[in-house]
Amino acid sequence: MKKTVAVFLCMIMILGLLSGCGKQETIQTNSGENQNTVEEESEVKEENEVQAENVINEEREEKNVEEKEIAMEEITAADVVSKMKIGWNLGNTLDSHNANYSIDMSTEAFETAWGNPVTTKELIDAVVAKGFNVIRIPVTWDGHLIEEENWKIKEDWLDRVQEVVDYAYDNGVYVILNTHHESWYEPYYENEERAKEIMIAVWSQIADRFQDYDEHLIFEGMNEPRKIGAAVEWTGGDQEGWDVVNSLNETFVKTIRESDGNNPYRILLVTGYAANGWEGIRHLKVPEDNKVAVSVHAYEPYEFALNLQGRGNWNHDTANIDMIMNSLDTLFLSKGIPVVMGEFGALTKKAEGNEQDRAEFAEYYVNAAAKKGIPCLWWDNGAFYGSGELFGLIDRKTYEWKYPSIVDGMMKGIAEAE
Repeated sequence: MKKTVAVFLCMIMILGLLSGCGKQETIQTNSGENQNTVEEESEVKEENEVQAENVINEEREEKNVEEKEIAMEEITAADVVSKMKIGWNLGNTLDSHNANYSIDMSTEAFETAWGNPVTTKELIDAVVAKGFNVIRIPVTWDGHLIEEENWKIKEDWLDRVQEVVDYAYDNGVYVILNTHHESWYEPYYENEERAKEIMIAVWSQIADRFQDYDEHLIFEGMNEPRKIGAAVEWTGGDQEGWDVVNSLNETFVKTIRESDGNNPYRILLVTGYAANGWEGIRHLKVPEDNKVAVSVHAYEPYEFALNLQGRGNWNHDTANIDMIMNSLDTLFLSKGIPVVMGEFGALTKKAEGNEQDRAEFAEYYVNAAAKKGIPCLWWDNGAFYGSGELFGLIDRKTYEWKYPSIVDGMMKGIAEAE
């Protein structure tokens, strides 16, 4: 009996084990099928996501193309100026001039005539890397014009100017190109028609050469147009000077707007008599064009910033800086007309240097302007030694910043205003 029971129990155990094994195999098989299904669903999902992303990218690219095509039409001077933070001038370089220069001189001879080396891409790269997003390239065209060929610009000079412009433009920063030390646009009634003739000829050629450049290239019609050597040269001008400057600004704007490519939509800068921030600017008539901004220069306070015989200490003299900014606000900003401080700075005064004073000045000046929405461009003429106007910041041979605290002060002034 016991043997029968034992055999019966053993059979039950064996059947149980076999039954368990069967269930285990079933579970493993179902698990494998589920895993394959999950993997297949995952692959399908990934494919769908990739396809969706491709569609989005294609739509984005199409949108970007459309935006690029209409950008120059829709963008205003206010739009561009709002993106201009802090700038730097390539002074005393392509703007060198002298009555004794020969039109047959090489471009290098012109460019280096005032003591600066040939401009390199590495120099401009160093300026951009430091945080400057606006570079102004002053250019004197007088001396490179062939009068008997209707004021044709010498091809090699135009080529060199374009090469330097491209150093900055290819960095994605804003570039301001102007006519700088020009004797032909002195603002006298008797010179007005001749000045207009040359203005049209010169700017038509510049506009044609740069017609395909986008809103990052800005044209500035004139630099400090004034009666050179006259009693009113730097005192704000007179009625004659104001009238002719306004007339030439109109001619400049009209010439560019009638040019090809992107020029009908290009951002332009106009300036008052001598770019004077006190009296001259009050007589500026800004063309009714939402792609036009005002350019002004203000080396204030004068005794500290520009007067060679003035003081080397800033003394936190903010009165004139504040008055200039408030005046520009009243005259233009409050009316929706943007303003660019095309030149500012403070020269080295003491033998041992006054870097700290200039750094504090730069911070305050840039900050006061930025609070009004006015970008400032330091006038760097590459000069560090001698008895002249020493506005240099960066060594153009080694690319070393000689006065880093001044640059830091400007950047701090911008940061504090944001």
